[in-house]
Amino acid sequence: MKYANELKRSMNFLGQKSNSVFIGQAVEVAGTAMSNTLKEVPAEKLYEFPVTEEMQMGVTIGLLMQDFIPISIYPRWNFLLLAANQLINHLDKFNEMTKNKYKSKAIIRTSVGSEVPLHPQSQHVGDFSKAFKKISKTLNIVNLKKPEAIFLEYKKAYERKDGVSTILVEYGDFYNTK
Repeated sequence: MKYANELKRSMNFLGQKSNSVFIGQAVEVAGTAMSNTLKEVPAEKLYEFPVTEEMQMGVTIGLLMQDFIPISIYPRWNFLLLAANQLINHLDKFNEMTKNKYKSKAIIRTSVGSEVPLHPQSQHVGDFSKAFKKISKTLNIVNLKKPEAIFLEYKKAYERKDGVSTILVEYGDFYNTK
């Protein structure tokens, strides 16, 4: 069981769901290690976004309001910081704000950038999981450190019925080492 293979397996599982859609940077085109995990996802489910992180999270919320399960991909936690307004002030409180009208949820995929073989500098390797756990009321934040947990956590995020969105945090250095 390899880390990257389990990520690919998880994306293929999600890609087969009729209500799933994948949005983000390097989703339709190569550009990050995450891109390689999407190669077998049906092309009509992949929507490439420019570097507009906050808008992407707003679109993510709009998609879940239309009964999609969006898999919103931010290649690094450092990029997801730019969507913090939509993430914490809207998605995190969405059920409360709508008086539980919506029980849909989003799956947010992000990563702590790899440092080997080339360190990309500090603006690409942040792990803000603990900080976001403290400021979030409802978001489920899962750190994917073990390959055997990956598929189970993505499946759980998709199948949950409580309307809670999940941030799944991957580790770039594990793609080739675990």
